[in-house]
Amino acid sequence: MIGELEVKEKTGIYKEELGEELNRILKYWIENAPDDINGGFYGKVDNDNQNSPGAPKGSVLNARILWTFSAAFNHNADPACLHMAHRAYRFITGHFIDEEYGGVYWSVDYQGNPLDTKKQVYAIAFTIYAFSEYYRASGDESARQRAVDLFYLLVEKAYDPVKSGYFEAFTRDWKTMGDLRLSAKDANEKKTMNTHLHVLEAYTNLYRVWPDKALKEHIEMLLDNFFDHFIDDGKHHLVLFFDEYWNRKSDLVSYGHDIEATWLLLEAAEVIENEAMAGVLKRISTSIADATIKGLDSDGGLWYEYEPADDRLIKEKHWWVQAEAMVGFFNAWQISGNEKYLEASVNSWAFVKDKILDTVNGEWFWGIKQDDNPMRSEDKVGIWKCPYHNSRACIEIIKRIDFSE
Repeated sequence: MIGELEVKEKTGIYKEELGEELNRILKYWIENAPDDINGGFYGKVDNDNQNSPGAPKGSVLNARILWTFSAAFNHNADPACLHMAHRAYRFITGHFIDEEYGGVYWSVDYQGNPLDTKKQVYAIAFTIYAFSEYYRASGDESARQRAVDLFYLLVEKAYDPVKSGYFEAFTRDWKTMGDLRLSAKDANEKKTMNTHLHVLEAYTNLYRVWPDKALKEHIEMLLDNFFDHFIDDGKHHLVLFFDEYWNRKSDLVSYGHDIEATWLLLEAAEVIENEAMAGVLKRISTSIADATIKGLDSDGGLWYEYEPADDRLIKEKHWWVQAEAMVGFFNAWQISGNEKYLEASVNSWAFVKDKILDTVNGEWFWGIKQDDNPMRSEDKVGIWKCPYHNSRACIEIIKRIDFSE
């Protein structure tokens, strides 16, 4: 057992270091991401900070940039962050919103013209998440109204009124489509844990600025989806893929999603003030955290995935997985008081400092492989490489430490 003074010293150092890291992350994106010729942000910047002016621009990346700089402004009141948020909001509303059929395009070309016009529910969820945060930063009523409109659109077009849950993707005009996958590595199934988690995350953030009864009911329905389907009570992992009838279609373990879900699910229940659900989720969160600990390496890093059928670890340590481990284990410590979770969170950050931070070119490497070498072929800015996971980890843990002091 460590004493209260030692805990305060440890969390004080943690807070100070994450404050400095947050500033470095924001500085990187301010200096390297804006596309001053075609507007918005570059769709691709490599590990040497060389941009690709002709690269497509993704809706998820742009929404995550909007959320990041809105949340950063709400945290530090830095006008430079609000300026970046304004830029992101203008580009999303000017180029990604489908004014004819509703929703957002998956991607646009480098000039902002529609490219992949499918309606991926995941991307719309992140846009709701970002618009809600931007409203908090700017007070722009149009942002909140756009988020509300997207909520109603998802309920109308993507919600399954028979079996509950949300379908994965549609064509531009909201017809069914053959390839529903979010990325090439995903299973082609109609209902996925990942999309449901981020719809829940989006609705939770919207509820903070629009505490509507129907929205609350959908948050509770999403939590029920996790209780009934996604959380495997026996193994304490999340089931990732289902068909439309909630038949399981995967046994893959995603450590990053497991630990990320622990705190996002609890946050949702707490924001809507559902004490019964929050109580259950506190128990579940520590059980999932314990199962996730099995995916930690001796260096403090969290492995990417585990395939039970082959008893095989995917021996990569991705940047976003470590960021979510930092928050998820910290959350488990706050719930339980068990110091092993605080140690896991601090050790995750120590691993990031040692292996994931790019001390030469800035930001975080995508990750490292089993040989400890950075995955330099992956982008610093891209369809999936964003400032959301790592900046959020910094902001979230700083807030939690501030609240406890």
